[in-house]
Amino acid sequence: MTISIGNDHAGTDYKHAIVKHLESKGISVKNYGTDTTGSVDYPDFVHPVAEDVSSKKVDFGILICGSGNGVAMTANKHPKVRAGLCWIKEITELTRQHNNANICCIPARYTSLQQAIQIVDTFLETEFEGGRHQNRVDKIPMSC
Repeated sequence: MTISIGNDHAGTDYKHAIVKHLESKGISVKNYGTDTTGSVDYPDFVHPVAEDVSSKKVDFGILICGSGNGVAMTANKHPKVRAGLCWIKEITELTRQHNNANICCIPARYTSLQQAIQIVDTFLETEFEGGRHQNRVDKIPMSC
């Protein structure tokens, strides 16, 4: 499995811990995030992750910022991307089971590091249920 990860300045510490956790499980990680806590513009780090997911160069993406909202909004502009805001285990499960999310967006300012790692594990271990949910997921993209 290969994961692309990106973060802004609010998610640097989380990103380092998540990368270490994933690599300890034998998961390859492509790091597009900043490695500093100096202010940066999150879209610069989101677009490469979303492009990897959209083009299926990776299995999933993980994005981290202060609220999780900015990274989710940016990622969801890309075709075939379904980025979900995940702040607790139960929401994370539903994001995968019902929405077939392929990018997990974590709000670093509203989750502990331990919660963030649990969210990542839950996201990667939860399967899409398909069935009635597939019809809904098929209606997400806009046709021009």
